[in-house]
Amino acid sequence: MIIFDVLHPYYLPQYLPVAAELEQRAIPVCFVIYKSQEQQHVLDSLVVKHKLDVVWVENESQALEHYLSAKPNWVIFGNAFSQASQLKDVSKTALMQHGVGPKSVYYTVSKSDIDVRFVEGQYRLSRLQEMFPEKIFIDTGYAKLDPIIQGEEKGIELSALGLDPSKATLLYAPTFYPSSIEKMNKDWPEQFSGYNILLKPHYFSLSKPSYKKQKALLEYWQTFSNVYLATAEEANLLPFMASADVLISDASSALFEFAALDKPVVWCDFYHLRWSYRGIFKFRFKNRVDQDLYRYADVAAHAESYSELKAVVDGQVSCPQQFAQKRAQYTDELVGIVDGHCSQRIADYLLKGSQ
Repeated sequence: MIIFDVLHPYYLPQYLPVAAELEQRAIPVCFVIYKSQEQQHVLDSLVVKHKLDVVWVENESQALEHYLSAKPNWVIFGNAFSQASQLKDVSKTALMQHGVGPKSVYYTVSKSDIDVRFVEGQYRLSRLQEMFPEKIFIDTGYAKLDPIIQGEEKGIELSALGLDPSKATLLYAPTFYPSSIEKMNKDWPEQFSGYNILLKPHYFSLSKPSYKKQKALLEYWQTFSNVYLATAEEANLLPFMASADVLISDASSALFEFAALDKPVVWCDFYHLRWSYRGIFKFRFKNRVDQDLYRYADVAAHAESYSELKAVVDGQVSCPQQFAQKRAQYTDELVGIVDGHCSQRIADYLLKGSQ
């Protein structure tokens, strides 16, 4: 038995390709999902959609109690698990970080006492190994992208959403913080009327009360005829990436996921910062966003302000290969091998480690 720990629903797109590979090999798979008063209906719909074998828990303590009782061969985590040390000699543990990109948490999450971490590419592996020489890191690539690379993910039928298939399609996929949402023009979809616009915000932007202003803006943009706003139930970015010609984002994992598909990216350098991250508190922002953000800045065309965004987007639509060389270089460093077989490599390791 292999269990996937689903602290948040947006972990599922990373887990599902691996779970499917394991099930093809007749390995029992279970998902431990944390209940949510705010978004339980979203979780319920995802369980039904993906036909998941689920154990529901209220918190980390209940999850640990289940793991100690069930004694699975492996527990897979998408983030740090503070009580992982209590699973020693009970189950093996592995970490599949739920995103790639510049945030410093990508590295600091390895402080958690988890046995093995699957990572994306030799650069990341080398840096993590240097930071945590006593830990085990395995370069498998980024399993989340496997369905697109294998051709299983066909994308979205634009006409079914009321969009025009003859137009180029933009995917706006901002993160929740620091985000460019608050800095976009209120009527920006009208100014981009020549394009279809798919809005795929971070799950928190739609579900957390603290981001209600972001949700209000997103729902307003949905009223424009050339816009489709993904629901919270549409937790997987893959169908939207498959259907889009250009991605617009900020300091998000989506930047590097989309670039790994060799599609053009427009990086918004404008974003809203809370007062507690400005001025003398700017160090908090630097701690949140890893300095790799600047190392990989030339993977994309940049818009320093909203006023520049339209021209930058138009340029990438007309010349999509402008940053192709950098996309290939940085994909190798940040995402690793993109061959559609990352899930197989992870499954191979898990099963070998279960013997």
